[in-house]
Amino acid sequence: QVHLEESGGGLVQAGESLNLACVATGNFSSLDDMAWLRRPPGKREELVALISSAGSANYADSVKGRATIFRDTAKNAVFLRLNRVKDEDTAVYTCRVRGVVPIPPDGLTYDYYGRGIQVTVSA
Repeated sequence: QVHLEESGGGLVQAGESLNLACVATGNFSSLDDMAWLRRPPGKREELVALISSAGSANYADSVKGRATIFRDTAKNAVFLRLNRVKDEDTAVYTCRVRGVVPIPPDGLTYDYYGRGIQVTVSA
């Protein structure tokens, strides 16, 4: 099992930066892709950014050039920094981690989700 604890978010002023963190704990062999998703009010969930175990990152067009996702392997953590936030960035942000749990013979891979954290951009 993998438990994800998210932090950061809350109320952010338009034009400022948003910083989110997600730490994974539990019994797992390794963590593969780590990602941030978001669901704006009344809209579909969107993949904001994803970082592979090798450190390769991909971003949604809506945040490209403003977002940075990075991970700290030693701390089993993933971070998202979003600069110059806009009203459209208001959403519930959720951390998603693909974890390998030590179930014989070769382990099993599951996607785990955090509880989600509200981010509201104020004018």
